[in-house]
Amino acid sequence: MTDTAETAGSQTSGSASRSNWWLLGGASIALAAALGFALTRGDAPAGVAPPSANGAPATAGAAELEARVAADPDNVDAWVQLGQLRFDAQDYAGSVAAYKKATELSPAVAGFWSALGEAEVMATPSGGPALPDSALAAFRRATAIDAADPRARYFLAVKKDIDGDHEGAIADWLALLADTPQGAPWEEDLRRTIEQVGARHQIAVAPRIAAVRQPALSPDELPVAAQAIPGPTRGQMQEAAALPKGQQDMMVQSMVDGLESKLRSNPEQPDRWIMLMRSRMTLGESVKAGEALQAAIRANPGDADRLRAQARLLGVPGA
Repeated sequence: MTDTAETAGSQTSGSASRSNWWLLGGASIALAAALGFALTRGDAPAGVAPPSANGAPATAGAAELEARVAADPDNVDAWVQLGQLRFDAQDYAGSVAAYKKATELSPAVAGFWSALGEAEVMATPSGGPALPDSALAAFRRATAIDAADPRARYFLAVKKDIDGDHEGAIADWLALLADTPQGAPWEEDLRRTIEQVGARHQIAVAPRIAAVRQPALSPDELPVAAQAIPGPTRGQMQEAAALPKGQQDMMVQSMVDGLESKLRSNPEQPDRWIMLMRSRMTLGESVKAGEALQAAIRANPGDADRLRAQARLLGVPGA
C-alpha cells in the first residue's frame, strides 16, 4: 500500500509497476467485483504479457475477450474481465475504457466504480496528480452506492493523507481494519500502511491498532484460499534455485499447468480447484482463474457457494 503523496505519484509514472488486489470478503463488505489492497508493486509476473506497441495487451486471453465484447457489447462480465486483464498487462488506459463500459452497463455496482478509479490512478501520466479528479469521482460514486466499498475507502483515505489530513486518513484506515476479517491476506498490508503513516507523521497508532476488533472469517472463507499448491520437495527447491530466473518462472508455470491438467482428468476436487485459482491469480492470470472457477463449479455444483466464497477472497473475476 502507499502511504504518501510521493509514493502514490510514483505509482502512476508509467513504469513497470502493477498492483495485485485481494478481494475483501465477509458479509459486511461483499462485493461483485475483484477488490482488495495494493501489495508490493514490481515487474509484471510470469504469464502476463506486456502491452503491445498500440497499447493493447498482447495475450490470447485479451483477443478472446475483445472478440466477446465485439460480438456482445452488453456483456458486462466480459467488460469487467477485459478491464482486469488490461490492468494486469499494464494497459491502464485500456483498463479504464473497459471499466467505463462496465459502469455504463451496470451503474449500480460499487465494485465496478472503485475498479475504474484504481485504473484511472494507474493511467495518470508522469507528472500528473497522484489521485486525478476522475479517479476521485469514481471512488466517491462507489461509496455513494456502497459506503463499505473497501477499495474506494482506502483511496479516499489516501486523498486525506495527500492533503495533509494524516490523522483523518489513519482514522479511516483503522475503521477499514475493523471491517477486515481476521487473518485475511490483505490485513498485514493495511496494518503496515497505518504504521508507516503514523511513524512518518509522529502519530501514535500502536494502541489504536491493538484496540481494533475485527470480524472472524467464516468457515467457507480463508483457510483453503490461503494455501498454495502443495510445496515442492527439497530436491525440487534445490533444482529450481540453480536455474536462471526465466527458467524458474517456466518451472512454476509448468507446475500450475500440470495441476490444471490433473484437475481436468479428475475434477471432483474443490480444494485443488481453489489452489489452482490462487496460483493463477498469483501469476497475474486472472482470466484463467475465472475460467478455473467456472470449471470447478460445473464439476462440483454442490460446492458452488464455497468455491465462490474462496474465489472472492482471491479476487477472481466473476466470483
